Amino acid sequence: MKRFSELGIETYRLNTDRFSDQLSFDYSISNTAATVTITDGDRTITLGEVTGVWHRKSWSIAVPEDLDDNFKSIYLQEYGTMRAIFMEALKQVPWFNRLSADIRIGNNKWEQLAAAVQQGIEIPRSLFTNDEEKVKTFFYQECDKQMIAKLHGSLAKSMSGATGFFPTTLIGESNLDGLGGLVYCPMIFQELIPKAYELRIIYIDGIFFTGKINAGTSQRGKTDWRIATDVALGWEAYTLPDAICTALTKMMQQLELFFGAIDMIRHTDGRYVFLEVNPQGEWGMLQRDLNYPIGETIAEQITAAVAVQHTALMND
Repeated sequence: MKRFSELGIETYRLNTDRFSDQLSFDYSISNTAATVTITDGDRTITLGEVTGVWHRKSWSIAVPEDLDDNFKSIYLQEYGTMRAIFMEALKQVPWFNRLSADIRIGNNKWEQLAAAVQQGIEIPRSLFTNDEEKVKTFFYQECDKQMIAKLHGSLAKSMSGATGFFPTTLIGESNLDGLGGLVYCPMIFQELIPKAYELRIIYIDGIFFTGKINAGTSQRGKTDWRIATDVALGWEAYTLPDAICTALTKMMQQLELFFGAIDMIRHTDGRYVFLEVNPQGEWGMLQRDLNYPIGETIAEQITAAVAVQHTALMND
C-alpha cells in the first residue's frame, strides 16, 4: 500500500471474508440510474470511485458464531451472491487478476499444463484419475517406477508445512496396493523429475522475479521444498533465460493472467520443466529474502493499467 501512496493513489482494502454483517451495502437500480455502495466502518465506497482492483486472495465469508445453524446456509448463499454482484459491477476497471480468470485457472491445473505445452514449455507426464488400475499402468509404463502424487487443490493457503497442507508425495511400489481410496479422492499423478533445483517465479504483466531453492540435501524436501524442515534452506536470486521468459509470457497471456506465482524445476540435464501457476501464489518470502520489489511492481503495473484505460476513455 505504501507504493500506491507514493504514486498518489488512494486505496481501500476489502477483506473478502468480511463481506458479511461486518459491513453494509446498498445496490440501487431503476430505469434511469444504478448505484452500488458499500460502507465499512467510517469508509463509504461507491462504484464510480473505483478505478482498479488488485485481487490478492478470496476467502470464505465469515459466519457469526451466534448464528443459528438453520440459517447458516442461507446466510452464506445470500451474502455470497451479494459479494459476487459487487465484484461483477467492477468488471469495467483493470483487475490483477480478472476474477473470472483467477478462479478458472486456479481451479484447473489441466488447462495450465495444456497452455504450457502449447507455448513449447516442457511439463511432466501427468495423469488425473480416480482409477487405481490406470495409476498402476502409468507408474510402470510412463514413469519407470518414479512417480509423485498431489491433490488438485490445496488444503491451506499457506507456504509453510502447517496443519492442513498436503505436500507432493513420492509413490513407490509398496504404495500401489493402498490406492483403493482413490475413488473417493481423485488425484494428480506425475513422473518424478530429477531436479537440480526448484524455481518460484513471480510474473507481473511481463516482468519476472525468480527465486531458486535447492532442497536436494533434505530427505523430506526431495519432492517438495515446502516440507524441508530438516535442513536450513535459503532463496537465491535467479535470472531466467530469455526464451523461457518469452514462452511463460505467452502462456500467461493465453491464460489471461496478469499475475501469477509459477513453479518450475530445473532438470538435472538442464531442461526447464513447468509444474503449475497459482494466480494467488505467495511471493512475500522472495521480497523479504532477496529484496525484490514485487509489491511495488504490482502497484506500479496496476497504476499504469488504470492510466491507460483513463487515457483511452478520454480519447473516445
